[in-house]
Formats: sequence, structure tokens, C-alpha cells
Amino acid sequence: MNIQDKQADFNHILRIAIAQINLLVGDIEGNAKSIIDWLLRAQNEKNADVIVFPELALTGYPPEDLLLRPGLYERIDVALQQIAKEVSGITALIGYPEKTTEGVYNSVAILQQGQKVKSVRKNYLPNYSVFDEKRYFIAAGDDADVSGFVIKNRQIGVCICEDIWHPEPAQKVVNAGAQLIINPNASPFHAQKIDEREEVIRQRISELKVPVVYANMVGGQDELVFDGHSFVMDKAQTLSHRFVDFEELLAVVDFDIETMNPLSPSIAPTLSIHASVYHALVTGVRDYVTKNGFPGVVIGLSGGIDSALTLSIAVDALGADRVEAVMMPSCYTLDMSVEDARQQAELLGVSFKVIPIEKPFTAFLELLSDEFLGTEVDTTEENIQARCRGLLLMAISNKKGKMVLTTGNKSEMAVGYATLYGDMAGGYDVLKDVPKTLVFQLANYKNSISVNIPQRVIDRPPSAELAPDQKDSDSLPDYDVLDAILEKYVEQDMGLEDIVEAGFEREVVRRVLRLVDINEYKRRQAAPGIRITRRAFGRDRRYPITSGYGRSRK
Repeated sequence: MNIQDKQADFNHILRIAIAQINLLVGDIEGNAKSIIDWLLRAQNEKNADVIVFPELALTGYPPEDLLLRPGLYERIDVALQQIAKEVSGITALIGYPEKTTEGVYNSVAILQQGQKVKSVRKNYLPNYSVFDEKRYFIAAGDDADVSGFVIKNRQIGVCICEDIWHPEPAQKVVNAGAQLIINPNASPFHAQKIDEREEVIRQRISELKVPVVYANMVGGQDELVFDGHSFVMDKAQTLSHRFVDFEELLAVVDFDIETMNPLSPSIAPTLSIHASVYHALVTGVRDYVTKNGFPGVVIGLSGGIDSALTLSIAVDALGADRVEAVMMPSCYTLDMSVEDARQQAELLGVSFKVIPIEKPFTAFLELLSDEFLGTEVDTTEENIQARCRGLLLMAISNKKGKMVLTTGNKSEMAVGYATLYGDMAGGYDVLKDVPKTLVFQLANYKNSISVNIPQRVIDRPPSAELAPDQKDSDSLPDYDVLDAILEKYVEQDMGLEDIVEAGFEREVVRRVLRLVDINEYKRRQAAPGIRITRRAFGRDRRYPITSGYGRSRK
């Protein structure tokens, strides 16, 4: 094929590049540089006609109260001008907060030939779950410009994230002549979210009969993880392109200019639920530690399954050289726990130390002997052991600059089966939104790929080892039962009667719900953790600490 034939062939396609990228919230200049780098690749190497970046790419998502700082918008204007100068022969879609005399819009700037030609504004502002956009933005009104942009004589419409979940915005852009819709997103991960997104796009296409390009960001931001999973669906509601999850990439999709059908289908396999959750946890740890500038992490490795899974995730996220494990046995710690912790540390190649806590524990009991005179041994002594460990880990963290990863799971956080300033001490809780039953499943999943966790750790009955022959089941219902009740109460907002009608014992349900309610004060003081379910503790679930709501349960 000669040069003229190649050019003629190229004239018959519309090439759209999707920048599925990882951004840092608040780093306007750094994000702009990254955007320019990806833009130049699409423009010079891929010969793309259009490149689409994620929602609010310039600020990262979610920028939260940074949007209340007046100086932010001056930096955004400068950054947009810098990006626009690099745009030549391509149309670039850049998500940014647009400040106007009416207020701030969640917008996409359309850049062509060195300048911003227009902005498209978001209509629907999500204000549920982890989203809080009505705090910062105003919605585009009925008179908003919905015409999108024209390229190669084809009208392209833009719907920003939430707008595609509602019929009206997409209908407006199609009524305005759009023959294809581009949907920039900042859609956070939770298990099975991928299926929901594809079904929503399928529904919109069934109504409008135009193809959709779904572009999402990737990476971790505090509690949230963005999985990417950008895709394209044709006007027959058939998935034509799907791109890999949890990876930065520049994906290029060609459309036939006459039919607007996507060409050369390419569909990456979807991850299993366990694989996607594990990847989300790895992504969350990697970006939280790295973006916050920590050289590495330190973990209290107990020989139990929670710390074992946390260690596995940390090594996959950061590399063994950035992870330190510390075993802190007491007189109640079984030899097998020390053996299993050492074996896993050797298996993963991480630094490992054993620091017994018997001396500080005994010293605290001696200091408190007068205060405890005439009292029975109870959870107080158990908590002192946990706080000895927390103190040691935080001392190592302070001295070496490494962040402590805590290891509490969602089941424990829900019912308060954790010690303030003890095992809750640290900077980030990897398993905070992972129920105990899922902890076991993820451990088995990881071992099915490569053995990271000694099998005995998975097989042993869970125990905090803070008292003789202690087991979690001494204090809590079986985890299968506990997690099922917690899912209904925490994630589905079901009440006591509904949960009992679902087949659970009333007294067990009442006790679990009471434990959840009275331990809100603990969770407020807990480290942030990675959201992997529909309803996580933290920004996702905002309950009052002081409340009489559950006191009248019978």
C-alpha cells in the first residue's frame, strides 16, 4: 500500500484514544505534565483524531475541599493553556473544574488547534455513597450547550460520568446530532461494579442506537480505588473493546467513518471477583504509600490470617525491599504462630524481626498494680498487650519513616473486635472493608497463583492470642453468620426484623447490631482503608457516634 492509499484509508476511520491514567489529587502541574505526555503519544505516535482523559483529570478525583480554595482555579487556567499549546491535529477532552460567575461546574474542556473551543458541563451531580458533588458543583441547566464537537464531519457528543446513568443527557446530545458518545469517568471500584457499568451503557445504547466510548481513570486515592476497565460498545449493544483493569494505558479504537462501527474488536478478559478485589487492594496500598511519600511499610505479623494476607498484598504492591515484618509474641503466643510468621517472611523475602512484649507488658501491670488491686483479669490485660505492640510498631515507624499497615478486617471493625491505640494504631488499614470470610477466600486465591501464605495459617481457627486458648468464636458468632448479618445491616441497611425474617436468630442479630452501633466511636479513630464493597466504613457510611437509634431494639 503506497502513501496515498494509506492516507485514503485513514480518511475513512475515526481514531479515538483513551487515556486510562493514574493521577494525583491536587497536583495540577504534575497532572498537566502527565496529560501532555499522553497527549503527545496519541497525537504523534498513534495518529489519533481524539483523545479522552478521565473526569476531573486536571485535579484528580475527588478533589474534595481543595475546590473551595480560590487559588486552585488560577493554576487550572494556566495548566489548561499549557496543554492547549500542545494540541495540534487532534481534539483533546480534558476533565476539569470550571469556575464561572454562576459557580463551579464539573466540566470537560474541548481543545482543538491550540485553544479551548468550548466546555461541556455535567448535568447530574452524584450525592450518594462516596460522592459529594453537590457540595462543590452546580449542575448544568436545560440551556447547557450539548452539541459536543465535530471532527471529520461527524458530530461527537460528551456525557460526563454520572450523566450516562440517566436517559436525559445522552438523549439531548443525540437529539443535537451526536453519532457517537464519549463518556469520561472517575468511577471508583467495588466488587461487581464492572457488570453494572456495562449494563448501564447497554441500556443507553438500546434507547439511542449510537456507540459509546467509556473512559475511566485508574489508581488509588485514599479510600477509593479506580480500576480503569475502559471499554467501547457499538450501536448494537455489543462490547467491541475492553481494556485491562488496574493498569495505565493508551488504548486506540478505530471507527468506520461511514457507519460509526468500531473496527478490529479486542476484548481483554474480565477478572474474577477475588482477582479484582485483590488487585484493588494492591493498587490501594501501592498508591497510598507511594503518593504520600513513605519509603516503605512495617507490619505486625502475628502468624494469623489477617496479617498474613496484609503482608502478601504489601509485597505485591511495594516489593519485598520496602516491607518490614515484626513478630511480637507474648506468653500466650503459640510457637506455631512464630514459626508460621517466620516461614511467610522468608517465603516473601521481607525483613523479619521478633520482639517479645513480655517485659513491657509486665512493666505496665506493675505500674498499674495499685489501680487494679482487687479486680479480676479481663479484656483490660488483653488490650495492654495489643497496645504494647502498637507502641513498638509506631516507634519503628517514627524512627525509620515507614508507615504502619494495620491488619483489622471489616468484621472486626464492625463489632469493635479491635483495640484503640493497639492493633488499630497505624496509617492505613488494608483489610478495613474486607469481611473475614473474604479474607480466607483471598488467601486461598493468592496461594492458588503462588504460595504466599503458609497453609496452616489459613486452616487454623482464628485467634487474637491475648488469653489462654483464646479463639475468635469465644467472643463472636461464627464468621459465616456474622458476615451475613453485617452485609445485610451495613451494606443493605436492613433492620433487625428483616434480618431475623431472613433466617437468623433474633438474639444473635440483636447483639451484632448493638455491637455495630456502639463501636462507631472506634471506627472514627481507625486508619483509612480501601473500599471494595458497596458500603464501606468511612466516607461511605456516616453514622452519628452519639445516638439512641438502636437502644429500643427488642
